[in-house]
Amino acid sequence: MWEKLLSEVRKIEEKYGGSLNASASSAQVEVLKKKVKEKFNHTLPEQYINFLRNVNGIEFNGFIIYGVDSFFSKDEDNQPITGYVDTNEIWYENEHQQQYMFFGDSNISWYCLDLTKGIYVEIDKPSGTLMHEYKDFDSMLKKALKDSLL
Repeated sequence: MWEKLLSEVRKIEEKYGGSLNASASSAQVEVLKKKVKEKFNHTLPEQYINFLRNVNGIEFNGFIIYGVDSFFSKDEDNQPITGYVDTNEIWYENEHQQQYMFFGDSNISWYCLDLTKGIYVEIDKPSGTLMHEYKDFDSMLKKALKDSLL
């Protein structure tokens, strides 16, 4: 599963003197869930919350999975956190993108939940073309982490 890939990323970071962010606290997750419901009327998927309980966002080799926005916490993280709320606000400036919950991105892709179809997708950034469909968040995360390790 993705936990093994995350462990590989952690080892590479440590090899070069870096480290991954600590897990998000229960309080941080609760504030994020409340803010996402309030701002976007979305419920965060449990698999994404589980990811946050392992690592509060990650940036590695051009891939980003969003974490709990920094303004929800005074804690200092090992890596900069690209926050879920801030980033979704940016992507939602384009009305046609409001059909997605954005969980991460890379130089060429967005990793999302298509709210109209109820499926997880990888979308080409420049064109908005569907690249891959996934059965759940964990499958999408696994693919993103695997690609980041290439």
